[in-house]
Amino acid sequence: MVVVNLLKGSTALLRTCGGGGGGSGSTSFRCQIKQNRNWDFVKWKNRPLSQSPLRISLRSCKCTSAPIDSSSSSVIQETASSPAGAGDDVVDMLVMKDSANTLDMRVGVIVKAWRHEEADSLYVEEVDIGEPQPRIICSGLVKYVPLDHLQDRKVVVLVNLKPRNMRGVKSSGMLMAASDASHENVELLVPPEGSTPGERIWFGSAEEKENLPDAASPNQIQKKKIWELVQPHLKTDAYCVAALGGHVMRTSEGVVSCRSLRNANVS
Repeated sequence: MVVVNLLKGSTALLRTCGGGGGGSGSTSFRCQIKQNRNWDFVKWKNRPLSQSPLRISLRSCKCTSAPIDSSSSSVIQETASSPAGAGDDVVDMLVMKDSANTLDMRVGVIVKAWRHEEADSLYVEEVDIGEPQPRIICSGLVKYVPLDHLQDRKVVVLVNLKPRNMRGVKSSGMLMAASDASHENVELLVPPEGSTPGERIWFGSAEEKENLPDAASPNQIQKKKIWELVQPHLKTDAYCVAALGGHVMRTSEGVVSCRSLRNANVS
């Protein structure tokens, strides 16, 4: 069994019961947990808990919303034996991250952009994502981004969507952007300096790059509704960094962000 007691500060006490490491006793250690007290943010010595020597998984855990002191009973317990869907509204962000990382997001560069001839709200862009030919993508950014700000701009492109016919233009992908709650302000996501066109973007730590799942096919994305599952949980944080829960969006050069929109929706 895994038990985590939230303390009044920013640390948590993690205790394994009944044989952590093969013994019959208990093993305790402190680990870091962020202010919002979501179990998915638990870290062991500033590393993901999965990298701890105890090989503990919190994939099946849930927690309460209020902090308690260390003398209280546990607020996080394994739920693997509980009936599935037993009224819990806890989102397993590790599972969500695995789904999000089947989205094929790439660093792109807009090599050409123009107004759509049949749709006043749309631009048409040619975007280099490291393929032999640029992709044609339509985006509804006319109200938010001046045309001359798109030329040669680095962007984040979701590429494994089924092509869509948008007023006579076949659009093969989506530019990802942040928007405020009223959708009056929209900013394109920006890959970090030094990112190269075609580089894959993922959620998680830098070390996770080598263990990413294969990207899903466009048919799988549509059939399993992966984008619809993940998108409501995509936000920018207080530093304008795009993230899925506590898992930041990144390339090998650093994190993906927008210019100024904090705690904004990402789509």
